[in-house]
Amino acid sequence: MQLLHIDSAITGAHSVSRQLTAQIVAAYQANHPGTQVSYLDLVASAPAHFTMDAMALRTGQTEGLSEAQKRENAVTEQLVSQFLAADVVVIGAPLYNFSIPSQLKAWIDRIAQPGRTFRYTANGPEGLAKGKTVIIASTRGGVYSTSEGGQAMEHQESYLKVVLGFFGVTDVRFVRAEGVAMGDAAKAAALESAAQAIRSQAAANQAQATQAA
Repeated sequence: MQLLHIDSAITGAHSVSRQLTAQIVAAYQANHPGTQVSYLDLVASAPAHFTMDAMALRTGQTEGLSEAQKRENAVTEQLVSQFLAADVVVIGAPLYNFSIPSQLKAWIDRIAQPGRTFRYTANGPEGLAKGKTVIIASTRGGVYSTSEGGQAMEHQESYLKVVLGFFGVTDVRFVRAEGVAMGDAAKAAALESAAQAIRSQAAANQAQATQAA
């Protein structure tokens, strides 16, 4: 079992999403001994934002590449291959300005690769990264899930679910901690709710593993 652990929060040791992804990965490893974990810190090793130099691979250009295009293609290939090799992907995705961190968006722009993670057919687009489980640690300073107004403002979980679905990933799970900037009591309650979700998912995973055995 290959697990890809991704963090994208810029706040380092103060990050709630980093705390949650570490807990999710630890719980998964406890229930799946022998899982091989690869770690990607999109702040420490952020791909450049999408440019025309990075676009060459998408257009099928293989001849006459500039040095800049070769470098960007190498970055893209590494990220796409790493994503495709993973059976489980754990993503830390804090809500920044109603959406996801730009570092995480840059990663998505690189793995959105025609012929690798999706393709267009006569019947429309088809995702090629099927069979994966993606667990997203979703953190928010405010509360967005309990009202229509809040749900209309967030483009974090909704975007990730759409783009991962476009890649063919149908098993997308969220571990959410929201209201973490609304005082100590609200933050503690959010963390406990997220911890309960992690324990529940771990129990469900263990039950599935037992049935499969």
